[in-house]
Amino acid sequence: MSAVLNAVYNNYLAAYAPKPLTRYDAHNRSELRSIYESIVKLNRDAPWYLPTTSKATQNYAVDLKENARELHNTIAQLGGLEEDGLFSKKSAYSSDETVAVASYIGPQNPGFAVPDLELEVRSLASPQENLGLFLPDERASLSPDTYSFDLGISDMNYEFQFSVSGGETNRDIQERLMRLLNNSGIGIRADIVESEGTSALRLTSESTGLAPGKSQLFTVSDDRTSKTPGAVAYFGLDYVSRQAANAELTVNGEERTASSNRLNFEKMYDISLKGLSPAGSSVQIGLKTDVESLTDNVSHLIGGYNTFMKAAASYQDTQTRSRQLVRELKGIALSYGSPLQSMGFTMAEDGTLGLDREALRRTAEQSSDLSETFGRLKTFSDMLLKKSRQVSLNPMEYVEKTMVAYKNPGRSFINPYSVSAYSGMMFNGYC
Repeated sequence: MSAVLNAVYNNYLAAYAPKPLTRYDAHNRSELRSIYESIVKLNRDAPWYLPTTSKATQNYAVDLKENARELHNTIAQLGGLEEDGLFSKKSAYSSDETVAVASYIGPQNPGFAVPDLELEVRSLASPQENLGLFLPDERASLSPDTYSFDLGISDMNYEFQFSVSGGETNRDIQERLMRLLNNSGIGIRADIVESEGTSALRLTSESTGLAPGKSQLFTVSDDRTSKTPGAVAYFGLDYVSRQAANAELTVNGEERTASSNRLNFEKMYDISLKGLSPAGSSVQIGLKTDVESLTDNVSHLIGGYNTFMKAAASYQDTQTRSRQLVRELKGIALSYGSPLQSMGFTMAEDGTLGLDREALRRTAEQSSDLSETFGRLKTFSDMLLKKSRQVSLNPMEYVEKTMVAYKNPGRSFINPYSVSAYSGMMFNGYC
């Protein structure tokens, strides 16, 4: 069910880069109740509007909500949900980010010395790849019929069915199978490889590495399938052209293997492996100084603000109400203009912010109390957090709508109109 809902939601996100989920997207019961109560309060006195049917407007509303969520998560990851988190969150460094990128995930006040790491990457974890037979772009030799094959992955078995009609070419069927697999959301990516006028279907697992006792990440067969067999052998889908492999590395001289290129080291460091270590060298990973960590946190905060501002500004020519959001974001930044400017902030004409990292670093080094010196910056981040929550809760506020009627003052009642309009636009093509 979750895969189906994800496919529906991504229907309106196809034009945008996928936004990764974070632990701040998981909500407990009290947080969900708080959101529900906010929606009830929002809808109690909201006027009635005509439904929004424009596809462009629907994409715009979904994009606003997604970018608001991303800004919220950026601030949350920097410790912005805590009283003094923005000033105390530690950052990790890597001496060679082409080999490994690290972030600190341990406690902010551990009470002990956080160890440095010496890392050497000898091989990266890789996915499994099945490369089919290269077939000419001519009429397929498969008889017209309904075919099926089974794809086993992660202890689950999925059956895929497709029909072949007379006159279809090998390329036509390969492209149909590619779409069928990519739309399934089971963790397999399909693409077509071309060579000298022929083409082959390639299947690649999204996961990497092998668990103990496993020889393959996925299998393809039609030995016991429910429809006509023969498609697997015809297209060569069961040929493993590259086996999945684990990453091989050393951490502080100790040999290790990992099934993924993302490692969690003793709940202290989150490490992403990017490449192989040069011969005879290793990567040093450790904690940055407090001033460097603060500078990084502020830089990420400004990056999140600018991304949100650019997303809203990109619709100004097509969505007139987006100008209101741009004005509101500019207003938040301008209201803290003097304090932010003294820390090295600058504002461009389009409302985006720039940062002089050296000026910010000097301010931090000369400060005897970071919480007091950067108090206005914390308030600025709180205002951005509030705005991101507002837009995420009701992106329809910034959509041009035709009002039908106000509710009767003093006799208002709760209704789900705003939320159902927003949710319905994502599902109306599936009903």
